Amino acid sequence: MNKSIIAALALSTAVAFSSCEDYLDVNTNVDGPAEIEASLYLAGITQVYNEVYFDLRAAAPLAQMFGTTGYTSFAGHSYSSGSDAGGQIWRMVYWTHGMNLENMINQSVEAENWTLAGMGMAMKAFDWDMLTKYHGECPMKEAYVPGQLSHSYDSQEDIMAQAREWAYKAIEYLEMQDNTSYGKKLSDNDFIYHGDPQKWKKFAYSVIVRDLAALTNKNDFNSKYAQELVDCYAKAINSSDDDATVEVPGPGATAPYSDYNNFWGVYRGNLTRTYFQHDYAVQVMTGAVRKYDEVTGDLIPVENNDFFPYELMDEQIVCDTLYNLPGHYDPRMAVKLATTDDNEFTNMENVDSIKARRYFGGTFTAVGGPIGNAPSVYGRNAVGSTTYDGVGRWIFRDNAPYILMTAAEIHFCAAEAYFKMGRKADALDSFKKGIKEDLAFTAKYITPGKEGSIAGGDKITVKVFNELAEDYLAGPFVQLTQDKLTLSHIMMQKYVALYPWGAMEGWVDQRKYMYDIDYKGEYPYNGNGWETTVLYQKWDTNPNKVFKGYYLAPANVQLRKGTYGTNTNNGSPCFRVRPRYNSEYMWNVPSLEQIKPISGTSPYYHTSIPWFAYPGEMPESL
Repeated sequence: MNKSIIAALALSTAVAFSSCEDYLDVNTNVDGPAEIEASLYLAGITQVYNEVYFDLRAAAPLAQMFGTTGYTSFAGHSYSSGSDAGGQIWRMVYWTHGMNLENMINQSVEAENWTLAGMGMAMKAFDWDMLTKYHGECPMKEAYVPGQLSHSYDSQEDIMAQAREWAYKAIEYLEMQDNTSYGKKLSDNDFIYHGDPQKWKKFAYSVIVRDLAALTNKNDFNSKYAQELVDCYAKAINSSDDDATVEVPGPGATAPYSDYNNFWGVYRGNLTRTYFQHDYAVQVMTGAVRKYDEVTGDLIPVENNDFFPYELMDEQIVCDTLYNLPGHYDPRMAVKLATTDDNEFTNMENVDSIKARRYFGGTFTAVGGPIGNAPSVYGRNAVGSTTYDGVGRWIFRDNAPYILMTAAEIHFCAAEAYFKMGRKADALDSFKKGIKEDLAFTAKYITPGKEGSIAGGDKITVKVFNELAEDYLAGPFVQLTQDKLTLSHIMMQKYVALYPWGAMEGWVDQRKYMYDIDYKGEYPYNGNGWETTVLYQKWDTNPNKVFKGYYLAPANVQLRKGTYGTNTNNGSPCFRVRPRYNSEYMWNVPSLEQIKPISGTSPYYHTSIPWFAYPGEMPESL
C-alpha cells in the first residue's frame, strides 16, 4: 500500500446521507486531517458500507447468484488484470474506513465514550473478517504504520483470530458504564442501530459467529472452535428486528447526489441488464434442480413440457414444483426472484396466479439461460427504467437498505455447527429458526406495485406472502425430523437466505466445501479434482455433496463443459479475489511476492486456496 492508502481519509470523501454540509469542511489536509469530535466520523463510516455492494458485482457471479455481462472475468473465475475491479472492500477497509475508524475508536477510548468505542470496534471486526475471507492474506499489523511504503502480509488465521478479539473488545466497551451525554449524536449519525448499545453487542457476537462459521470444515473445528461459536450464538442477533442494515434515503431523481439512492436501485442503473439472476439460484428457489445422466453428463429431456423441459431431481431441498400441495411452494421466490409475469400487478393477491409464475435465470455471462431469458432484476426483459420500474422492488429499490447481516444467517451458522457437533436436535431447531427469520426478513421489504400500473414494485402483497409463508413453515421442507436433516438442507437454505446481498458469505460456504469437487485427500489440485480443461464434481446422488445441482463452468455436464483460462487458472476455480491493483500491485509488490504457497504475483494467485478452506494447515508450497 502507498502512503495515501493508509493515510487518514478526509471526511469530505466519506459518503453520508444527512448533515453532510456540516462536516465536509472539517479537514483541509487530506494526508493529515485535524482531530475532530469522534462522533462526527460516525455518519460517514456507517454509510460507506455501500461499497460492499460494489464488490458484490464480483462475489455474486462467483457464488452463482448473479450472472453478468460486465464483470465477466469474475464469472469466469479469473481476474481483471491491471484493474481495481473487485477491490472496493479493500479500499473501504484501508482508506474510506481506514484512519477515520481508527481515529473514532482511539478518541472515544481516550474520552471514555465507551458506547461509541464499542460501535467502532464492532465495525472494525466486521470489516476485517469480510476482507480476509474475500482476499485471503492481508497487511494487518503494519496496515496503519505511518511512513511505510511496503507492508508485510499477515496470515488469514491471525487476521480471523484478531477480528474475533476486536469483536470481544467491542462487547467489553459496550458493557462499560458510559457517562457521556451524546444527545442525538449517536441516534442521528448511526444509520445501522441508531446508537443502541444492546443491538451493537448482538452485532459483535454475530461477527464472531460468522467468523467461526467459515471454519466448520476444518479438522479441529469441534475441538477448537465449535463451542465458542454456539456460546456466542446464544447472545447474537436472533430476530429479524435486529438485522444489521444501513438506511438509505432513496429519493430517486430528487437526490442531490446519486449515492443517496441504493446502489442496486433503478435510479443509479448499476444492475439493469448487466447483472441478472443466475439459473442455479432460480433452480434452487423454485424447486427445479435438474437431474443429470451420470454416464453422459447430459440433462434428461422431458417431452411436451416447455417450462420444465428437463427431468428434475427426485428429492429437492428447498421446495418442489408440486405447488398445489400445502407447504410445497416457497413464497420467497415471488419476492427474491424477478419475473416478467403480471407486469400490471393485477394478480398480487391471487394465489393460483402467483404460484403459476415462471422464473428464468441466465448463465455465467449471458441473459439467455437453458429455458429462457433472465429478466432484469426489476422484472423486465428490457433495460430497467424509471418509467417502468419506478423506484424498483424489494432490496432492488432506490430506498432499500444495505444488508450487512441477518438473524437468518446467524441461525444457519449455528445449525451447521450443531450438525457438525452431532447435536441434531439443536441443529434442527436453529435450521427452522433460520427459515422463519428469512421469511420475516423477506417480507419486511415488500412494497407492492399499484394494480393496473406498470410503475414498478413487488408482485405480491405482504398479507398473501405471510399466508404462504405460514403454509411453507408448516410444510415438509421445514418440518423435517432429525434423521432427515442433512448438511445440504442447512447450507442450501442458508444460500437462499443470503441471496443475493450475502454473496460474500455464500461464496465462503462454497469454497470451504471445495465447490463439491470430487477429489481425494485433504484438498484438490491439478490432477486431483481437475485437469487443465475439465473439472470433476460430485454427482448430486453423492450423499456428501452439499450444494445439490451446483456445477462449475468446466464441470463436463450439459450447459457447462467450458474451460478456465490456461494462463490464469490452469484448470483451477477461483478461491480468492486479488488485492486492489492500485494499492498492492503498484506499491507493495515485494510483500506480495512473499505470500505462500502461491505468490501474490503469480498468474495463478487467485486460485490459491485460503486457510479457512483447508481442513488442516496451508501447505508451504504446491
